[in-house]
Amino acid sequence: MVKQVRAARTRQALVRAAAEVFADDGYALASLPAISRRAGVSTGALHFHFPSKDLLAREVEAAATVSLQRLAARQDVPAARAPGAPGGSARPGPAAPPAGPALGGAALRLLVDVSRDLVLGLSADPVLRAGFGLGGDPSRKGGEGPGRWWNEWVHALLREAHGAGELAEGVSPEAAAVAVVAATLGLAGLASRHRFHFSPHLVEQFWALLLPGLAAPPPRRPARPGISAAESGPAPR
Repeated sequence: MVKQVRAARTRQALVRAAAEVFADDGYALASLPAISRRAGVSTGALHFHFPSKDLLAREVEAAATVSLQRLAARQDVPAARAPGAPGGSARPGPAAPPAGPALGGAALRLLVDVSRDLVLGLSADPVLRAGFGLGGDPSRKGGEGPGRWWNEWVHALLREAHGAGELAEGVSPEAAAVAVVAATLGLAGLASRHRFHFSPHLVEQFWALLLPGLAAPPPRRPARPGISAAESGPAPR
């Protein structure tokens, strides 16, 4: 039992160290000796757990995908679970930041919340940052990382929003998903390659620009008898 615990801790230390090296140097320049030194373990121990750099990179991508799934699960609602994501929410997440007018139903609010947490996670979590970076690293073939899961999740959520009438008339859920995924993966690239620091305000500004064209307008308040709709004023927010 003690050996198993020690082995698990060594493996975790190696994944964390590898993520930091991959995030700092990229896949091509990262070396196994540098990773083992950062983890504080011998190269022999590293090769015991991960015989190749590619296997270690795949483990970092898998850990990053799990981290992303947990971000989504914290904000999750039963009607918006994605393929492969943990079911249900262990605890409610923080309230969504204001993004202009009171627009968007449950699915769009979930997307705003999770995208904000993702951007903040890219700044704080080297595993998440490295996982996205490895998926788009031109020196490495076959890597997908958490980007594929994120793409599928966003597409599924926006199709759900469309079915619930949350999207504005004429808005394609597929086109909207492409825009959201492209923006967030672009931010991920900035975080992994340029150590860009993000804040919640960046996400608020992004959604303040996108959401008014994406979300269906809120329903207007019915006019009282004898009062025209124009005189009744805008719908309550």
